[in-house]
Amino acid sequence: MLEGGCFCGAVRYVAEGEPFNPTLCHCADCRRAAGAPCVAWFSVPAAALRFTRGAPRFFASSPKAERGFCAGCGTTLTWRGHATPGEIDVTIASLDDPEAVPPADHTLMRGRLSWMRLDDGLPQHQGWRTEE
Repeated sequence: MLEGGCFCGAVRYVAEGEPFNPTLCHCADCRRAAGAPCVAWFSVPAAALRFTRGAPRFFASSPKAERGFCAGCGTTLTWRGHATPGEIDVTIASLDDPEAVPPADHTLMRGRLSWMRLDDGLPQHQGWRTEE
C-alpha cells in the first residue's frame, strides 16, 4: 500500500496493489501542469486508488486525458487517459515515500527540454513505450 497527498494536506490518497509503468514523462502537457521539466508517474488500476481526505479537482488537459490536482495548493496528483479507463497514473513525488517507486524509464523524450541532461542510464523512449 502506498500513501500520499498534496502539498497542503487537503487531499490524501492510498494506492493499493502493485504499481506499474513507473516513468519520467517529458511531454509538454506534464511540464506545463507541474511547472517542472518532467514528471514522475506510476500506474495502478483505477479501483486501487482511494482518496482518504478531500478529493482532487479534474480538468481535461487534452482531448485524450484528464488530470487531477488539489484545488487548494495546485499539486498535480493524477492523470487518466480516456483510452485506458481501467488505470490511473499517480505522481511519484506526491507519495509520502517517493523512494518506494523509482522510475524505470523516460517516456515522450521527443518533448524533452534541450537543457535537461540525463545520466541515469534508464531506457529512453521517444513516444509512449507502447509506440516503439
